[in-house]
Amino acid sequence: MVTLGAPTPAMPTRDIERALRFYEGVLGFERVVAEEGFALLRRDDASLTLWGATDDSWQERTDWQRPVCSGAESFIAGTASFRLQVDGIDELYEQCRGHVHPNALLDATEWGTREFGALDPDGNLIAFWERVA
Repeated sequence: MVTLGAPTPAMPTRDIERALRFYEGVLGFERVVAEEGFALLRRDDASLTLWGATDDSWQERTDWQRPVCSGAESFIAGTASFRLQVDGIDELYEQCRGHVHPNALLDATEWGTREFGALDPDGNLIAFWERVA
């Protein structure tokens, strides 16, 4: 029998240290490991990886048939997103005040959740949601 665990999102970043400051300082994740171009973070039951999207060689390319060649092009940072279920969404919303997406303010949904979205320093979207009791 196959059993699935919790997903571990992999977020691209142009600057691992800057992203670590956000995920640790604002969201309270703890660093498990951080190496050049990679970090693993955990908080409660959530895990998250950061990977360096630091290849700027695409800026000199002339052939755009394949815009992604290395898979680590810097333009990839800011294109990722994930959703994370939380308990205590009001408190988390306050923690994220300066990072809340202007089109994703805390709001109730018709499917029985309260949700908001925040942007990390690269512009990747993290959507937080909590079931309404």
